[in-house]
Amino acid sequence: MSKAILEVENLKKYFPITAGVFNRKVADVKAVDDISFFVNEGETLGIVGESGCGKSTTGRMLMRLIEPTEGKISFNGKEITKLSDYEMRKLRKDMQMVFQDPFASLNPRHSVEQILEEPLIVHGIGDKATRKKQVREMLEVVGLSGYHAKRYPHQFSGGQRQRIGIARALMTRPKLIIADEPVSALDVSIQAQVLNLLEDLQKEFGLTYIFIAHDLGVIKHISDRVGVMYLGRMVELTTAKQLYDKPLHPYTEALLSSVPIPDPEIAVTQGVLSGDIPNPADPPNGCAFHTRCSKCMEICKQERPLLQEIEDGHMVACHLYEKEIAN
Repeated sequence: MSKAILEVENLKKYFPITAGVFNRKVADVKAVDDISFFVNEGETLGIVGESGCGKSTTGRMLMRLIEPTEGKISFNGKEITKLSDYEMRKLRKDMQMVFQDPFASLNPRHSVEQILEEPLIVHGIGDKATRKKQVREMLEVVGLSGYHAKRYPHQFSGGQRQRIGIARALMTRPKLIIADEPVSALDVSIQAQVLNLLEDLQKEFGLTYIFIAHDLGVIKHISDRVGVMYLGRMVELTTAKQLYDKPLHPYTEALLSSVPIPDPEIAVTQGVLSGDIPNPADPPNGCAFHTRCSKCMEICKQERPLLQEIEDGHMVACHLYEKEIAN
């Protein structure tokens, strides 16, 4: 049985809204609102949801790139929310991130060799000759060549730049990689290549992934378990197979119904999402999804449902299943 490499408890991130000459706080944007989950060593946890649901903010909090408002994050049994900046910098050797836009995350003034060598210098790994050798070896690992080391980011395609971003994340041999929409800016054919590369690297290096995306097809392809987020909250969490075969939350059902099926004979049986996601600065009372839910009950407008286990390993935050929990 795999142990949890990352545990998140009651994580929140509220961004203050200020107004007036004195910047008085008038409200909060509840970007992430009390989520809890764990990630087992060697698995891929996918986090999916519409734009603005808080999934990218969650990823950045896990890396402490932004500070949480409340909550606890533990990596390998160590609570990282209490670490100093210096201690956190040392820990990032084992935790790395791959960003959505590789061009924006790569320094245009640095060659690929300088970009990949930088994490090794920061963490004091190897001498100059060893570092240069490791850079060329890593370029080969991600499907590029050693002669690419002297080139600059603008000389590569989008897919190649993302491979460079992945190579940079791997330079320190991390245990956990948080991938924030790493293929969303790429063509479909290139997406498949990058996803296959990530899967191969996971097997080769024994990596654990948190894979953030809004594309359900991508999440299904790469994830072992999937968490569905809506308006800063986790509404469903289960294995990828269970989620796609038997979604429980009405929001998950609607998301899956929105995926095009290349067969005109297959009718869409689930409800389709209507309306827009509510304002996170003024979320609705009760269940955040009740304003768009076709199965809304009176209790949904008044009480917020808790994320609870309905079946073995299948958690959902929905009042529709409270009788099953009670039984």
